[in-house]
Amino acid sequence: MGAYIARRLILMIPTIFGIMLISFVVVQFAPGGPVEQVIAQLTGQGGDATDRFTGGGSELGTGDEFGDSLEGGGANSRYRGAQGLDPEFIADLERQFGFDKPAHVRFANMIWDYLRFDFGESYFRDITVIDLILEKMPVSVSLGLWITLISYAISIPLGIRKAVSDGSRFDVWTSGVIIVAYAIPGFLFAILLIVLFAGGSFFDWFPLRGLVSDNWSELSWPERILDYFWHLALPLTAMVLSAFATTTLLTKNSFLDEIRKQYVVTARAKGLTDRQVLYGHVFRNAMLIIIAGFPAAFISAFFTGSLLIETIFSLDGLGLLGFTSVVNRDYPVVFATLYIFSLMGLLIGLLSDLMYTWIDPRIDFESREV
Repeated sequence: MGAYIARRLILMIPTIFGIMLISFVVVQFAPGGPVEQVIAQLTGQGGDATDRFTGGGSELGTGDEFGDSLEGGGANSRYRGAQGLDPEFIADLERQFGFDKPAHVRFANMIWDYLRFDFGESYFRDITVIDLILEKMPVSVSLGLWITLISYAISIPLGIRKAVSDGSRFDVWTSGVIIVAYAIPGFLFAILLIVLFAGGSFFDWFPLRGLVSDNWSELSWPERILDYFWHLALPLTAMVLSAFATTTLLTKNSFLDEIRKQYVVTARAKGLTDRQVLYGHVFRNAMLIIIAGFPAAFISAFFTGSLLIETIFSLDGLGLLGFTSVVNRDYPVVFATLYIFSLMGLLIGLLSDLMYTWIDPRIDFESREV
């Protein structure tokens, strides 16, 4: 097993490198980079993404100095909207963002920094990338962790019950409920919950924004726990509606497939009860495919599945951070989050394989070719 783990860890290096290289190359051809973003903001064509570069504490000068750069008269055809700007001002922007270096040098420097877990500083926020990620992490951890645990806590027992009572009235009506729940978009259900329970047209029982109340630090520990789950109640309800559907049906089909195998007939012929057969023999074999889907379910809920929910409930987490960073072309945040999430995904995949061997010792990854 040690050799298998070592091989998997070594293979993570070219995998991460390939992910970062492809993403970096794609970004080079994407229009509207950070330099264009700043130019658009300063010429009145954008919002507030360049507060760090204009006004107080600017690294490139004040608004008056920018006016002087407009009077420089030089044109720069490399960037859209740069006509009439002082070429020296554009050169300062390129140096600020690191675009004065060739693409291959920038990529090599980025990889070297990431290997040392140095993720740099955000282009448009006066904060390091790692501090920014840690600042948004509690929201995404809360949503991803709880939605995964709740969905599995519902899906596995329900899937087993449906498999045992396959074709019964219980199986039919629960399948109907699951299909309907899966078909309802989570963000629409979230809006319905807000209208009904968060100060919309009916009741005002739950808060509409934030992970905790403003006076959270003043509360006792029991009150903090209650306040935390009070804020999470509606977002988790909106997300869990369809989260357990796929896992429930997967669990049911996996158990049905195992129940129909010959070893189950043999176990029953030896006088074992249905419960002993189900949990002593069928369970560990049927659960392998469920465990295989756990990393994907966790990563999906943790990193991507919460974007709309975070927006609707004003939860400032990693999903919203990643979206705004892509829109604003904040490349240090984009690439750092991609690197961290990809690395975590690969490590969780390895952990999933190790869990295989814990549940079923007959599985031997050591004898497999990776």
